[in-house]
Amino acid sequence: MIYDVSHRTGYRYSSAVTQSQHVFHLAPREFENQVIHRHSLLIEPAPNARSNRQDYFGNPISILEIDEDHHEFVMHARTVVEVKRRPGIAPAQSMGWEQLRTSVTQPRNGIDLDAAQYAVPSPFTATSAPIVDYAAASFLPGRPALDAAWDLALRIFDDFAFDNEATDVSTPVDHVLKERRGVCQDFAHLALACCRAFGIPARYVSGYLLTKPPEGQEKLQGSDASHAWFAVWTPQTGWVDFDPTNKVMPDLEHISFAVGREYRDVAPITGILLGGGEHTVDVAVDVVPMAPQP
Repeated sequence: MIYDVSHRTGYRYSSAVTQSQHVFHLAPREFENQVIHRHSLLIEPAPNARSNRQDYFGNPISILEIDEDHHEFVMHARTVVEVKRRPGIAPAQSMGWEQLRTSVTQPRNGIDLDAAQYAVPSPFTATSAPIVDYAAASFLPGRPALDAAWDLALRIFDDFAFDNEATDVSTPVDHVLKERRGVCQDFAHLALACCRAFGIPARYVSGYLLTKPPEGQEKLQGSDASHAWFAVWTPQTGWVDFDPTNKVMPDLEHISFAVGREYRDVAPITGILLGGGEHTVDVAVDVVPMAPQP
């Protein structure tokens, strides 16, 4: 599949912003199953300085500074990306999770150090007794690692309600577990906390998902949204993705943009403002197929 992904974010401030600095994770990275055909980023007002580079995790980022007064700030990222079918994975045939944990915590020659860094908790995926208790039902003795991760994703889908008013970007994972509701970011954080509590390398994946309108209705422009899920690593398979929000293993309809330990590592927009007062935010996302599946 080839997609045209449009992500537009606009800020309006109650008083003038006299200076601002921003970091954007709005440019996609290439993966084995993804090819980036083109990408553009429009910024208004135009920045006085801008640099493009990679962050610690290998994601492309833009760093910019605006030194003129402004009451509005608009970013519009456009990407044309080709998503290829992922190789078939049989979770039940993967290595045991205890063996995987041992290979990460007691590394020998050939261990993937990049994967090993994702086996420890991060600020928003901290381990706690409730997290361990919830994860234990999936990480049964002798169970294959990917089978345990898939079971965990299925349980989160069944046990938790999607509620975009129940949490925000700073909600602790223990609160999500207690309330049993949240959004894709929360479910990814919970899965990461559970995997890492058992020493399993797991990373946060941010991106987009092709959504479909209700039967008989047209898709509304700007009605899509960014999405998040998690991936687990084994030395035999590399990274394998799981989407607990939608009860699927991502394939052609998931578009990956960035990876990290948690949401804060790959937030689309972060920054520092001088001035601005109160503000409102408008976000419009469109994921449009450009070519049919072969």
